[in-house]
Amino acid sequence: MQSLSEENYLKAIFMLAQQGIEKITPTAIAESLKNNPASVVDMLRKLSDKKLLEYDKNKGVRLTDKGGNAAFQVVRRHRLWEVFLKDKLGYAWDEVHDIAEQLEHVQQTELADRLDKYLDFPTYDPHGDPIPQANGKMAKTYKTSLSQTAIGKIYKVVAVRDTSTTFLKYLQRLSITIGAKIKIVEKIPFDDSIVILVNNQNKTTVSKKFAESVLVE
Repeated sequence: MQSLSEENYLKAIFMLAQQGIEKITPTAIAESLKNNPASVVDMLRKLSDKKLLEYDKNKGVRLTDKGGNAAFQVVRRHRLWEVFLKDKLGYAWDEVHDIAEQLEHVQQTELADRLDKYLDFPTYDPHGDPIPQANGKMAKTYKTSLSQTAIGKIYKVVAVRDTSTTFLKYLQRLSITIGAKIKIVEKIPFDDSIVILVNNQNKTTVSKKFAESVLVE
């Protein structure tokens, strides 16, 4: 059984791998966890001793089967709790992440399976991230951002990369939620900002950082 801190590290590495990062470095993990790079290296050694990951300075960090399974379970619990908090307890999508961060560490064996069944086996959490299934499978992970779109086309919002409260509240202010339709009106070369039309009603200009944080199809 892993400690809370160890689970957070395993989850962070899992999430970085899901983003398609080929070489996961201590610096990338430190940025993800908002931690000190030196302390990250110490934890990597500890997790390596426990056979939960392999760390090579040239190849980066890779979870072992044991570590990958542990991370998989934490991510599964986290995303199931987010669905429960939003759909059953009425929390807003900008409130569920921090609460689920605490609940994800409850390691009672059958809890995730019972929660999954109670929620009728959801495939995505409120932010559009795929929920790991009990059989080890996951639905499609969305990777196309608003910044990669074409002018004149209409896209559907399917996920968000940034789950911070400030960003999610900003999205709500613009009437952008999962499922919202966005038309790309114009791309401005000067700063890579984008003029968009939301749900055929609200026209606004968003930054490059914003566009990279919204995933569409």
